[in-house]
Amino acid sequence: MASPALLMRVVASAYSVAEKAATIVRNVMAAGDLGIVEKTGANDLQTKADRLVQMSICASLARKFPKVTIIGEELVIWVDPLDGTKEYTEGLLDHVTVLIGIAYGGKAIAGVINQPYYNYEAGADVVLGRTIWGVLGIGAFGFQLTEVPAGKHIIVTTRSHSSTLVNDCISALNPDSVIRVGGAGNKIIQLIEGKASAYVFASPGCKKWDTCAPEAILHAVGGKITDIHGNSFQYNKEVKHMNSAGVLATLRNYDYYASRIPNTVKQSLVP
Repeated sequence: MASPALLMRVVASAYSVAEKAATIVRNVMAAGDLGIVEKTGANDLQTKADRLVQMSICASLARKFPKVTIIGEELVIWVDPLDGTKEYTEGLLDHVTVLIGIAYGGKAIAGVINQPYYNYEAGADVVLGRTIWGVLGIGAFGFQLTEVPAGKHIIVTTRSHSSTLVNDCISALNPDSVIRVGGAGNKIIQLIEGKASAYVFASPGCKKWDTCAPEAILHAVGGKITDIHGNSFQYNKEVKHMNSAGVLATLRNYDYYASRIPNTVKQSLVP
């Protein structure tokens, strides 16, 4: 097992560097030149903020922990410098997060989620941003844990990567309502703050750096996240980056949603 002292040093450093990353994200937006480029196809964008934050996080953590693998004790750090890039480019700033996930033995054990623009609609004098963090066996902090009212089934899903398969899967769950937002980190926040009861994404596209930090925080408060088949995600450094069989996450009542995923959807998504 990773030593507790090393783990908490990594978490503390991740917290600090996430707050610095949030400043970079806000400064790039304020400067007015996002430097947008297409990475691999439609709706797969990268901005100047992505690039600067990636360099800043990796350089800072690599200096402090040269034996840690960043994507030895067998700690692996998974970084998404700007989760919700498309929403960032469209001014939907509350969707945007910076994600730093820490894994040991292939399992997500700690995570940091920074929301650079948290509170941005509350007025000119508010302090922007917040940092949520969690460690398995210790808990999660920086937010108020809230549950959806009993009996309500509210699905949160993708805003910019929808498809027939995604929509068919959601329809089969017969939800009371559906929330469409950007960013995997933001979707997990919807769960832990009681705005949604399940995060459902029946599609490839989500990556390990999207889910590692959110998974650790969700698990730290008793939630669960898997692929659509119910398989746990692995985060060792050799694993493929794509979560090719989609994502299913809940704070509570995981089995209720897992049991209602259609076989046709499962057959379309190969782990």
